[in-house]
Amino acid sequence: MAAVTDRRCNRMFKRSHYIALGVVLLLTLILLNLPSHTTARLKLAIGSLFLPLFGLTNSSDQLANKAGDAITTRKELLKENDALRRENQDLRVQAMQGQEIARENARLRQLIAWKQTRPWKMKLAKVVVRDPSNWWRTVQIDKGSLDGLSNNLPVLTPEGLVGRVSAVGLTSSTVVLIGDRNCKVAAKVVETGDTGVIGATDPLDNSLVTLGFLNKSAKLSPGQSVITSGLGGYFPGGIPIGQIADSRQVDYGLSLEARVKLAANLGSLDEVWVLFP
Repeated sequence: MAAVTDRRCNRMFKRSHYIALGVVLLLTLILLNLPSHTTARLKLAIGSLFLPLFGLTNSSDQLANKAGDAITTRKELLKENDALRRENQDLRVQAMQGQEIARENARLRQLIAWKQTRPWKMKLAKVVVRDPSNWWRTVQIDKGSLDGLSNNLPVLTPEGLVGRVSAVGLTSSTVVLIGDRNCKVAAKVVETGDTGVIGATDPLDNSLVTLGFLNKSAKLSPGQSVITSGLGGYFPGGIPIGQIADSRQVDYGLSLEARVKLAANLGSLDEVWVLFP
């Protein structure tokens, strides 16, 4: 039964094949026998059927080229964006540097103007090092023996006394700050004329120092000005130190001790003046 079905299918396939071949031959004969003008129109019609395919191919090629150009342009834009971002960062750094230079110039102008109003012989120095282990006790400045510095020269700012030179190198020196036990300062209360000695820094507040050896009868009150008395030998008289914060009796009432708020901010020293004899 299956063999009979296969033979029938083969016969039908051969028959349809012969029919298709006959149709093709017939169309070929018809085309060959058509007049020339009819043949041209037929060719034009057939060609018009394939023109959209050719146009689609060209459009695809153009679109691919444009896409390639767009990709290349995007890469260039990204590169330009990165370059602009770096340039912007550089300009910001330069602007910050310019602002710092402007602030430093303003400080220097103020310092020079202040110096011109003082009769002292001074030299400007820049604070270059602060010892982290001894933050409130010493700083290093960029002037040394080549600049004429020597030990025990007073160091100050326009606000007030800072300390004294304790060690001198060729191009740098160490300054021990007021409030250190190695930087005793003879001081005087301007309003009362009472004298004493500036000692150690308050352990709870580095901006406060003690003023000891005062007369027990001294009439002290907060806000009174304290200056160098000129009696100690190292510091000339008249350099501002600070103001009285409070006072109390010590040694069983035999003497008076006060705390003085320093005029100079020892925690933010940038430039200082070294005072020569």
